[in-house]
Amino acid sequence: MTRDDFVREMDRQLKLVRTEHGFTQDAMSQALGLSKKTLVQIEKGRASLGWMGAVALASIFSESQVLAGRLGGEPSDIIQALAFQNLRPRYPRTMGGRVWWRTLEQRGEYRVQQNILSQHYRALDSRDGRVFSSFDLEEVRQRLAELEEDSHEDE
Repeated sequence: MTRDDFVREMDRQLKLVRTEHGFTQDAMSQALGLSKKTLVQIEKGRASLGWMGAVALASIFSESQVLAGRLGGEPSDIIQALAFQNLRPRYPRTMGGRVWWRTLEQRGEYRVQQNILSQHYRALDSRDGRVFSSFDLEEVRQRLAELEEDSHEDE
C-alpha cells in the first residue's frame, strides 16, 4: 500500500464511516475541518481528502469498525508505516499482534509479523515493542540485521 492507495481507500470509506457514526454531512465536515461542499465532493468521488485529511479521518475515527475491517485493525499502524518510510522512529509497545497479525519469522529476540489485511510488516522485540514497520519485508529484515550487528558490537 502506498500513501496514494491509503488516501483513495479513505476517500471511499468516508461516507460509510460517517454513516457508521450517525453523523450528518454538516457534523462530519465539522469534525474533519472541511467545508460541507468539499465533503460532498469527496463522497461523490470528485475530490479527495488528501494525505492529511485521510490521516485525520483514520485518526479521529480510529475505533471505526468500517476502517478496522478495511485496514486490518488500528489505522495508526498503517499511518505510521506510510509516514515513517525511510525513517527510523522509536515506536511504542504493541499488544503483540493477537488479532490482525501473523508471525512470519523469529530472528533472535525479534519477530517479524505481517498484517493479514493491509499486508504491511513490522518487527517486534521480545516485549512486544515495535522496532520497525514497512510495506517492504526486505527492509524489515535489513533493519533487524542492523540491530543484530549493533548488539554484537556492544558486547
